[in-house]
Amino acid sequence: FRLHGNSGEEPHILLECDSNVLESFQKHLKLYKIRRKVDIAPCPDLSLWAVIPGEQAGDASSSLPKCAGQAVLLTPDPRAEVMGWRLITKKGASVSEIIPGSEVRDVQDYHRHRYKQGIPEGVKDLPPGVALPLESNLAYMNGISFTKGCYIGQELTARTHHMGVIRKRLLPVSFSAPLPKDGIPEGAEVFTESGKPAGKFRAGGGDLGIALLRLAHVNEPLSVNVGGHKVKLRANTPEWWPKSAAK
Repeated sequence: FRLHGNSGEEPHILLECDSNVLESFQKHLKLYKIRRKVDIAPCPDLSLWAVIPGEQAGDASSSLPKCAGQAVLLTPDPRAEVMGWRLITKKGASVSEIIPGSEVRDVQDYHRHRYKQGIPEGVKDLPPGVALPLESNLAYMNGISFTKGCYIGQELTARTHHMGVIRKRLLPVSFSAPLPKDGIPEGAEVFTESGKPAGKFRAGGGDLGIALLRLAHVNEPLSVNVGGHKVKLRANTPEWWPKSAAK
């Protein structure tokens, strides 16, 4: 997110990342700093909020919520319209004052919403060195440029995109009850009814999650084996995807 300050101020850019990889992320960015006069530092005085429209809110892109001066930044979530807005405030600011009528919910409610919509986020959903951009649907979420050069993996990503051959994708999944006491383990293998490998469960919460699945098997009965017991799961194609993506 680019912050527009006073004309005399240096430009500021806020980068959102998984807090579990904050230190390694900073080190990675500093590798490319070279001799540029760029300061890279965390912002512990800021808080990040996801503003999710209610079921009766209508078109999420119609207008931004009204906000007071306490908001450092309020902007549509760049990944998908169904994710509403990203709000950045000073630490301790009252969200109910910034957005009157809003209701502060638990962070797990946010994760359940994004898993239901098939939105990956963080190193559990997108393991570094494992997750591929196109299989992770980043092309649908403004996460890949096919005109900018160059970046690591650009040739493979561009070639795969233009060939149109993507055999696996991250998809939202829901599990049937009863669920194991400790939930579904991350990385669990997903199988078809005949025992063929169909993909891997990445992460989730309760009966919802996200899994990397072979598109050839997504409409078949699927399950994971947990402690010798089969737990059935169902995958679906998110409605916000481009219509051609469901093919």
